[in-house]
Amino acid sequence: MKPIIAKIQESQVRKDHPVFRPGDTVRVHVRLKEGEGEKEKERIQPFEGVVMSRRGELLGESFTVRRVSFGVGVERIFPVHSPMISSIEVVSHGRVRRAKLHYLRARKGKAARIKRVEAAEKPTSVESTE
Repeated sequence: MKPIIAKIQESQVRKDHPVFRPGDTVRVHVRLKEGEGEKEKERIQPFEGVVMSRRGELLGESFTVRRVSFGVGVERIFPVHSPMISSIEVVSHGRVRRAKLHYLRARKGKAARIKRVEAAEKPTSVESTE
């Protein structure tokens, strides 16, 4: 990517999203518009699932979230910096050894589980006794 284009895109990137990786369970709050004309209403609908992949860079970056709904796997691709996304919450971190988790499509039930990572608490401040 040309440096001048990267510099322009850098100013438009959203900085309010948390850090998440493939294997993490996230809850994406999506803005939906319902109705037509003057009766158009906007509401926020959460979509919770496992992040299967991330791709792209800067404004072209997107991620895929998969969840199983009524026994059917549903995958949805979200642009990271889209105004359609209200917020992203990381529900839990998962430990995986791949960047793309497409093998989960063929797995069902317990075989589709991902190991959870318990986040260690960071010390807030270190007090000196001097």
